[in-house]
Amino acid sequence: MDHEESLLELMKTRIIQSYRWRNDIVIPLADELEIEPDDFEKILIKKLDMSSLEALHPRFESALPRCIKERLHADLRLCWLCDVMEIISDQQAETIKTKITKEILDGKEYEDALEDGKKELLEILME
Repeated sequence: MDHEESLLELMKTRIIQSYRWRNDIVIPLADELEIEPDDFEKILIKKLDMSSLEALHPRFESALPRCIKERLHADLRLCWLCDVMEIISDQQAETIKTKITKEILDGKEYEDALEDGKKELLEILME
């Protein structure tokens, strides 16, 4: 590895090992992939260029609500209730997902928020 490549790797490492990157991206995704954070850092260094690294954290934060909503859609079985059976409207589903996503982003545990979503869903179904 020449001096330029070594310097680039060092710069990438500093970005990835920053407090925000490590806590917001590296550790959660490494846990999800069931690998060590250091191994995930190596993957990021190898796969991303400097401009991607610098832009990724804001994109990651802006994508988080969408990812939570998609997970809730699956976990609340809205694919069946809304998309297939059509007994829950798209608007009702979106309202529940938006409310629960906000609770999660405000610090509520996912499982607790999911239970709230199930209760709200049941109320709608019982109307």
